Amino acid sequence: MTREGFLRSCTRTVLLDGATGSNLMAAGMPRGVCPEAWILEHPDVIHQLQTAYVKAGSEIIYAPTFGGNRINLKRHGLEGRIRELNLTLMDFAKKAARGQALVAGDVTTTGQFMEPLGDLTYEEVFDTYKEQIALLAEGGADLIVVETMIHIGETCAALDAAHAVCDLPVMCSMTVEADGKIFTGGNIIDASSQLEAAGADAVGINCSCGPEQLEALIQNIRQTVSIPVLAKPNAGMPVIDADGQAVYKMEPEVFAAHMKVLADRGATLLGGCCGTTPAFITALARVLRQ
Repeated sequence: MTREGFLRSCTRTVLLDGATGSNLMAAGMPRGVCPEAWILEHPDVIHQLQTAYVKAGSEIIYAPTFGGNRINLKRHGLEGRIRELNLTLMDFAKKAARGQALVAGDVTTTGQFMEPLGDLTYEEVFDTYKEQIALLAEGGADLIVVETMIHIGETCAALDAAHAVCDLPVMCSMTVEADGKIFTGGNIIDASSQLEAAGADAVGINCSCGPEQLEALIQNIRQTVSIPVLAKPNAGMPVIDADGQAVYKMEPEVFAAHMKVLADRGATLLGGCCGTTPAFITALARVLRQ
């Protein structure tokens, strides 16, 4: 997909998918394992989930390559399988999409901090993202999404890396507190402006909190940038049960109603994060197309 084609498509609302991780855990994925490796061993689970998202109306699904960068995989002793994991998981997503939805190559934080908060240099982070994004592009990604980011410097490094290895559109979304503060400093409004200047094709928020808490933030981002705005929040704030599991209690129809408000505030790329399922995308599609 060209960047120009992506921007044209976002002149209307575009439906993204919902959560991956929380649905994998509901399907039996243990805590603490490498999700990318677990998916490789349970291809039927991800296939059922992603085909359900496409059936629900998702126009862009995220490949399950979230933590497939070398630094993250090294924690699981899997850095030697980076090519296999990224190409195979991209292939899983392409097969689930069946040409009915675009597939975004999904990258996220390395899990370590860049200088001055940590030891990683910009060059190390840049090279790490270059390696993964090049594999995702090779595997047939239609676009790249840099998501659930908590540091503007690392987000910019991933964006720079994408531009260095491919011409695909790049969406960037950060995780923030309800007041817009980024966990490592700064705020989402200034970060969105910085990311647009660095060449992002869409900016916004994912994970974080529920959609009802993002109305003012989405409106302020929309008033700050000229590129499309993305909103992919959780199914409300979770409650931790007796087993230490996060339980999301917001119902699909309630979620969809709040998301309609975010669309009215200027978001054109809309989906769900933790706690959302294909039923949430079905409800969101119904509300947006009324």
